[in-house]
Amino acid sequence: MKLLANKIALITGASQGIGRSIALQFAEQGADVLFTDIRADERSQSLLDELKALGVRAAFYAADASSLEQTEEVSKAIAEEFGRVDVLVNNAGITRDTLLMRMSAEDWEKVIRLNLTSVFNYTKVFSLMMMRQRSGSIINMASIVGLNGNAGQANYSASKAGIIGFTKSIAKELGSRNIRSNAIAPGFIETAMTRQLSDEVIAHWKQEIPLRRPGLPEDVARVALFLASDLSAYVTGQVLCCDGGLSL
Repeated sequence: MKLLANKIALITGASQGIGRSIALQFAEQGADVLFTDIRADERSQSLLDELKALGVRAAFYAADASSLEQTEEVSKAIAEEFGRVDVLVNNAGITRDTLLMRMSAEDWEKVIRLNLTSVFNYTKVFSLMMMRQRSGSIINMASIVGLNGNAGQANYSASKAGIIGFTKSIAKELGSRNIRSNAIAPGFIETAMTRQLSDEVIAHWKQEIPLRRPGLPEDVARVALFLASDLSAYVTGQVLCCDGGLSL
């Protein structure tokens, strides 16, 4: 039997990268997959087509995850069409990297708003649905820089550290309702974002990773699958690093 049979999963910011891999992994394991992104485009349509080709129900919602109003609109649409959400993956995020002395207030606020406030929005809205069900798994995408920091990423690191604290707090608040809350902290993962780095920077990262290779989006997706499934039924409030040992 498939690990996510009869479950409905919602993933934010899923049109590309890690979110896309999670969506496909979940569908392959039997979940109906709903996903959001900031706008409808070729990437979102392509993912929607791929999900449906796997034989599951799928839907896309164009929405700004940093907007509580738009999050509530997504919730209403999902409630009407699907009735419930069993797994929520808060994946939406951006970077605006630069040293603190060069960082604008806009760079700070935009990263905090999309990376951290979006987690508040979706968890606040969809945990109500999960509380009525008395079940659910919330998976928040953090980062090892939320644990260790990183020069030039004060805004991104702060947002991811905030997600970790939020995840643990929600685990304590919602555990009595059989709702689990966990975070994944990816390390250096090959995505469109990291492919923009120079060959020298990539070579340096590889040397720092004990497994001597960058991670793939599929590596993170498999960790998400564990947290979404009943294999992790007694796991909550945890941060699972998926980094090839980089944070050691």
